[in-house]
Amino acid sequence: MVRYEIRKVFSRASGKIALGMLAALVLVVSFIAIQSVEFVDADGNSSTGIGAAKSLREAKSEWTGYLTEDVFAEVIRRNAEIEASPEAQSKDWHENNRAFAKKQGFSDIRDVINSALCSFREYDYFRIDSATPDEASQIYERRITNLENWLASDEAKYMYSHAQKEFFISQYRKLKTPLYYEDTDGWDAVLTYSQTVVMLAMLILAFLVCGIFSSEFKLKADAVFFSSEKGRRSGTRAKILAGLAIITVIYWAVVLLYTGIVLFVLGVGGRNCPIQAGFHGWKSFYNITYFEEYLIAVFGGFIGTLFILTVGMLVSAATRSAVISVTIPVIVLFLPLFVRGLLKEGLSAVSLYLLPDQLLQAAYTVSFFTAYEIGGKVVGAIPLLFALYSVLFAALTPVLYWVYRKSEVG
Repeated sequence: MVRYEIRKVFSRASGKIALGMLAALVLVVSFIAIQSVEFVDADGNSSTGIGAAKSLREAKSEWTGYLTEDVFAEVIRRNAEIEASPEAQSKDWHENNRAFAKKQGFSDIRDVINSALCSFREYDYFRIDSATPDEASQIYERRITNLENWLASDEAKYMYSHAQKEFFISQYRKLKTPLYYEDTDGWDAVLTYSQTVVMLAMLILAFLVCGIFSSEFKLKADAVFFSSEKGRRSGTRAKILAGLAIITVIYWAVVLLYTGIVLFVLGVGGRNCPIQAGFHGWKSFYNITYFEEYLIAVFGGFIGTLFILTVGMLVSAATRSAVISVTIPVIVLFLPLFVRGLLKEGLSAVSLYLLPDQLLQAAYTVSFFTAYEIGGKVVGAIPLLFALYSVLFAALTPVLYWVYRKSEVG
């Protein structure tokens, strides 16, 4: 019966078209992710693609290792030498590109230095140009003091409780330094566009599975289905299992295809580097590696997709309408963005960061300073989101079974 329900979904032309669209969209996003890595050669000419990614990896390989005080000092010195060169001082943008080409190898480390030497809420790309090698010893300590200063400022005074502030500072202090650095362009690209792939997969899957529970009513076959010997029990179970199987297989096929394409071109190096060794993870209070962030992103997306589409199937079972149920994922994705923009800050705004859309963009949620105090203990949003929606999904599944099984014949 499960196979029969799955065949019904993909026997329709619309189901085949939806799958084709999803495959095409994944390839497009993969191409965009790959093209996001750019290399500038010694002559100042920029390029993207496989050759560019390989050249950039080779340039960055010189700096592979632990980011010690000596490494930071060397980057500051090397940057100063390049800035003093005729190419950097020239008013010709092509000459400036030639100077930039010499910085590519340590561009990630440059971002870390800039982030540390700026205040917590600011970033100045040119801050390193005025830095001295003596400031290299302050990089890791400045990361902590910048956070402490911001949490004590008027801006953050009422945003967090005392326990939450202590939690953030404690997480910062737990980070093991010196950080290990390696080229992570492949993982950066995968993570940057992961939410796009997850959201596209969820929207196409909504189109595929939300009609499973309304099809009998649409075809006027509900009387036969619910009056048959195994219709209400086995038939309902088969529909639920078919929906979950379609979601699981297609979601992971899409995610693994996207990941495989991007990493094949851009490289898999840097998976064990802490995310703080890069610009986007420098401020995060989650002490995790790039690979761990990837697992959070894809498993978070899976849990979020399961929950949202189960809600969609529940609406389909209750309303007997696939059209109404398909709107659920759209509402979940876009309504929180609108409401957050209105609330901006405060308890109501913070509570919105517990909505399921955050699981679909978990790679970004890792960078948010969102934590909750429960029973005197502070916990970050990520583990809370995983636990909350895993439980809610498990609770919704029997509700879906009960609602559809009790459906009345029209």
